[in-house]
Amino acid sequence: MAGPRVIVALDFADAATAMAFASRVSPAQCRLKIGMELFTVAGPDVVANLVSRGFDVFLDLKYHDIPTTVARACAQAASLGVWMLNVHTLGGKKMLQAAREAIDRLAHRPLLIGVTILTSHGEGDMAELGFEHGAELQVERLAGLAQVSGLDGVVCSPREAAALRRRFGRDFLLVTPGVRPAGSGTDDQQRIRTPAEAVADGADYLVIGRPITRAPNPLAVLEAINREIQVH
Repeated sequence: MAGPRVIVALDFADAATAMAFASRVSPAQCRLKIGMELFTVAGPDVVANLVSRGFDVFLDLKYHDIPTTVARACAQAASLGVWMLNVHTLGGKKMLQAAREAIDRLAHRPLLIGVTILTSHGEGDMAELGFEHGAELQVERLAGLAQVSGLDGVVCSPREAAALRRRFGRDFLLVTPGVRPAGSGTDDQQRIRTPAEAVADGADYLVIGRPITRAPNPLAVLEAINREIQVH
């Protein structure tokens, strides 16, 4: 697997702050994630800007709608030159397959991954939402749905990574938020691991936001994480 394994989440409220952070790192050090907050305020321009600087951009908008709408949205996202985008597996097989087919028709085909269960959800949330089983079983079931629908992998918490790696093999990508360096706060994440633990359990890419972006010395934290995971 070539390239950086750390995806820094640009969870900023404006484009200027996001671009200021991006100017301090290089595409050789990390990939970058644009989520709903930044995309809502800055739109496609911030994506195009980062792509033009050579960054691999993960557009994290978790598309979840009727199949036709999601397919068209995925095609538009791909046209921005993103490296990876995601859809929500709870949209069902028809929606996932429509997204896959839409991307497969394009000249530029980004990685397509499925969101399973958010890492902010604990067992109490699962019961409240009406799921009969806990998060780990639901994640595995939704990952299976993503695989049979042709997706490249899933977003999961690092706690589920080992089980998913055993079941789905090396070619199925595992992208893990909920990664926190030792000593960091959990913020609003519940199912977490350290970078080394996540990689050892089979994670391909680690999504890390505030522990890097809000650190007094973000570059030092990023470099330390890269060193930590190099041994795995």
